[in-house]
Amino acid sequence: MRAAFLISLAMISSGCTLVQQPTRMLAENTHDWREVIKAPDRERLRDWRKTFVAAVAAARKAGHSADIDREGVLLEPDAALAGPAIPIGAYRCRVIKLGAQGTGLLDYVAYPGFTCRVSPQGGLQLLRKLTGSQREVGIVFPGDPIREVFLGTLVLGDEHGGLQYGLDQQRDIAGYLERIGPQRWRLVMPKPHFESQLDVLELIPAEG
Repeated sequence: MRAAFLISLAMISSGCTLVQQPTRMLAENTHDWREVIKAPDRERLRDWRKTFVAAVAAARKAGHSADIDREGVLLEPDAALAGPAIPIGAYRCRVIKLGAQGTGLLDYVAYPGFTCRVSPQGGLQLLRKLTGSQREVGIVFPGDPIREVFLGTLVLGDEHGGLQYGLDQQRDIAGYLERIGPQRWRLVMPKPHFESQLDVLELIPAEG
């Protein structure tokens, strides 16, 4: 495993766009996210609401209250609804980043539309963001009655694959997948390792 990781790092540093992807996203087969989540990600999920509130407050302080209000339930921390798991299929998706991690970064960035897909994966679901310079890919686990748990990694630039979850802490992602409307979901990712305090990925089924 260590050898594969080092090879991947070498390929990235040499400018090669192919990142060696293990045969599966998780190192072990399980339907329980608690069995595979790493300690830093467990902490991020535990404090998700505190992070959400702080990130929204930072964006409002920076003058983006109108943008936040325009998004409605998408950027309200307690908007999750009970209901069935997100269906398999193609989705239109977009990302909003809230709260800058440091000076020189923006407290609110809303990106235009991307393409995402939810696929079956070993009795669970695989969620992939297919377009954009930062692309989340990971497994969706059953959570509680109003949210599912996402564990995955970040694919950057023109890389053709992602690292296995847990191999590189800087690429690991943990979040909650929530339904916020009849045909509307969001992936809430607290404390990502790049740029922002909170990333929110909106997902709406693609037409046709």
